[in-house]
Amino acid sequence: MKVCVFGAGAVGGHIAARFLAAGLDETSIVTRGASLAAIQQRGLTLRVADREFYGRPCFATDSPETLPSQDVVIVCLKAQALPGAAEAIDGVLKKDGIALFVINGIPWWWRYGLPGTQEPLRLLDPEGTLWRLLRERSLGCVCNSSNEVIEPGIVEGMTGDSWYLGDPISAASSRLTDMVALFQQAGFDARGSADLRRDIWKKLLLNASLNTLSALTRLPTIHLTTDQNVRVQMTNVMFEVMAVAKASGWDLQATVDVEALIAPERRVHSHRTSMLQDVLAGRSLETEALLGQLVEFARESGVRTPLCDILLSLLRGFGLSGGLEVSSIYTSAESLLVTPIGSSTS
Repeated sequence: MKVCVFGAGAVGGHIAARFLAAGLDETSIVTRGASLAAIQQRGLTLRVADREFYGRPCFATDSPETLPSQDVVIVCLKAQALPGAAEAIDGVLKKDGIALFVINGIPWWWRYGLPGTQEPLRLLDPEGTLWRLLRERSLGCVCNSSNEVIEPGIVEGMTGDSWYLGDPISAASSRLTDMVALFQQAGFDARGSADLRRDIWKKLLLNASLNTLSALTRLPTIHLTTDQNVRVQMTNVMFEVMAVAKASGWDLQATVDVEALIAPERRVHSHRTSMLQDVLAGRSLETEALLGQLVEFARESGVRTPLCDILLSLLRGFGLSGGLEVSSIYTSAESLLVTPIGSSTS
């Protein structure tokens, strides 16, 4: 089987290193810049506690069109980069292949297989390219794994990671079963999800609060979870996310304790969230996948999200002021505004 990891940052590097170390499949990597040069010269290394995973890919390239057709493409790009890579992913994937999207936040394929309108999400797939080319061949993944690239070609991860894989249109498809088995053979704590969208909402509780506040404050997680004032704001954001999830059809209140999610004793190991890593590296942010689409869902369902509205405006403005890329759909300062707190959201 030919497997390509498309994007070898922190999470993509983690996955690729585990696959290479297991030696299970013909694994290739699509990456660029210093990461590509390092992997080509000395391979890829993942360090987790006292364990090390190492390997050299069959191919490492920044030109996916040069690869042979792939059975599986594991896409680890940030959500905002996906529309521009859709044709390249489609081009390298076999017609009956599988694209597994390992991304944070609301995924571009969200409406696929749900009752009602079958159309792309404008904030995440503006031209509908991902939807048109890949929706029928795509699986999703909720990755609970903290990683950071400490230097090109070397990723550092933390213990206790878990991976939930799911099919947008089926709770137990054969392609999902095969993909879970592939991850498990490489030693991952991977399992099939009976409702991946519920797992996405559960992770979004942290993505929308911990990640966004870390980006704006530049604080690692240990400072965010031990500061009482910050914890209050994170908790309030989580309650807004839960309200939107419930209005969208996923009630998390009976199964999720938001206070426990950010309790200092539960998060004793401090790390820099992925969004903070992007801020420090001057990269574009996952603003729309983590907050923008959430606020859109809130408007559609008439749920008020004043804190998320504020965070969204700040992060969009932060992206502009810092020279970071923001979605090309914002063409004027007026379009950066969100619904005022006192206005109707219907």
